[in-house]
Amino acid sequence: MTRSAPEAGWGSTGAGQEATVQEPAAAGGGPVSHAIFRLARLARMARMFAGQRLRRIGLHPGQELVMMQLWELGSQRQADLVRLMDSDAATMTRTVRRPEQAGFVRRRPSPTDKRASLIDPTAAGHALRPEVEQSWSGLEDLVAAALSVDERTAARPLERLERLERLERLERNLVQAAADPTCTNKGRERLDGDKGPTDGRT
Repeated sequence: MTRSAPEAGWGSTGAGQEATVQEPAAAGGGPVSHAIFRLARLARMARMFAGQRLRRIGLHPGQELVMMQLWELGSQRQADLVRLMDSDAATMTRTVRRPEQAGFVRRRPSPTDKRASLIDPTAAGHALRPEVEQSWSGLEDLVAAALSVDERTAARPLERLERLERLERLERNLVQAAADPTCTNKGRERLDGDKGPTDGRT
């Protein structure tokens, strides 16, 4: 099965030609998994382009997402950011450290919890917002260049639906598989995310 992809490197094409991806016959039994790997590659490419844009303003990919939460919600504990970003404490510590060293965020003691500190955007951090928004708009234009205005508009609710329903189901499957080394020997019914475990557990 051949699918079109506008990004070079997915197939053998010349300048100005549309690249194609050939789904190998060996992957025929795992079309969803094959699509996930393709999406992961696209995500890495998008992250690379985002990184190029963000480095111009002193941020690295992922740090702008933390700044967005702080701009939107105001002061947050690091534990709150971990939850909001679906991250972990060690990763969040590293993610916050660089903007803090650059003067974009600061820590202050929490007035309600002596064990915690709050992370605030500084004036310099707030000043980044227009540039971050511009970088994201530029990335959107790059990624969605081949889509019409109507197609971009139509993609938004579809994206939300897939993210909230289908992708969360896939995520649950992978998390469960990572926690269960025997999962590879279980039945195919585990793959659709609707059926429960096949080993009697609930």
